[in-house]
Amino acid sequence: MSKLMSNKLHVAVFVLPALFLFVCMGVIPLLVTGYYGLFDYDGIGEKVFLGLQNYIDLFTKDAYFTKAIGNSFILAAGSLFVQIPIALLLALILANGVKGESFFRTIYFLPTVISSMVIGQLWCKIFNSEGLLNAILRLFGAQGDTAWLVNPDTAYLSTVVPAVWQSIGYHMLILYAGIKNISQEYYEAAKIDGATGVKAAVKITIPLLMPTIKVCATFALVGSLRVYDLVYVMTAGGPNHVSEVPATLMFDNLFKKGLYGYGSAQAFFIVFECLFFSFLLNQVFKKYEENASAI
Repeated sequence: MSKLMSNKLHVAVFVLPALFLFVCMGVIPLLVTGYYGLFDYDGIGEKVFLGLQNYIDLFTKDAYFTKAIGNSFILAAGSLFVQIPIALLLALILANGVKGESFFRTIYFLPTVISSMVIGQLWCKIFNSEGLLNAILRLFGAQGDTAWLVNPDTAYLSTVVPAVWQSIGYHMLILYAGIKNISQEYYEAAKIDGATGVKAAVKITIPLLMPTIKVCATFALVGSLRVYDLVYVMTAGGPNHVSEVPATLMFDNLFKKGLYGYGSAQAFFIVFECLFFSFLLNQVFKKYEENASAI
């Protein structure tokens, strides 16, 4: 009994500092943000209690917020259904031991270590009316003077492309490590049954990789719902707010318009949205993880 209590004490000694930092740096600021969202407050003067009115106004009076949420859903869909599949395909190819495996692994991961501010500037040059994309289009005889970032029809999608592209290597590396961690005994047994190549990947690798895929999908989803820097660098939410996402609106309300209470309500909603959809995603993956455990 004394030994058990001693072990618990050791665990507590190591866990409590991290727990303390998490509560101080995460939980308390979140609760304070939610609290400020209940007031009409400019960050300096007197707070006027509004109850849930700020949260109601997000969906009833704000002309841009629902559009911003829709934009974040578009990026989330691109991340889940384009970014993750491409990352998985690259991970499967590299994990099979292709020539130059280390080189390609490094190259694919390189965009992840570059600042999103730098990535945004680079892609601004590509989407410029005199940029690389229009030059390529002119080579093929297409109209090559489109101002992609100031055209309301293309501005937001022009930010989605680099956002999806930048993190492909990040998820590829996680999935690659997951594949390498799968025991070779599964493949040896499958080889006896004639399951190799694509069939082995579909029947063995992907099912066993589901917990890792869930982690990548969660990271991609949460990152999409709270995206800010890349969109702000490339379009700043324009033109005419068509490329706004919740985080850019929150920043403008908090630091430009001085709507501290309303901006806090937006910030709290973003956190709640991330938690809610992460929970839904976890429920979706439960069935696949159960099937993987049965292999």
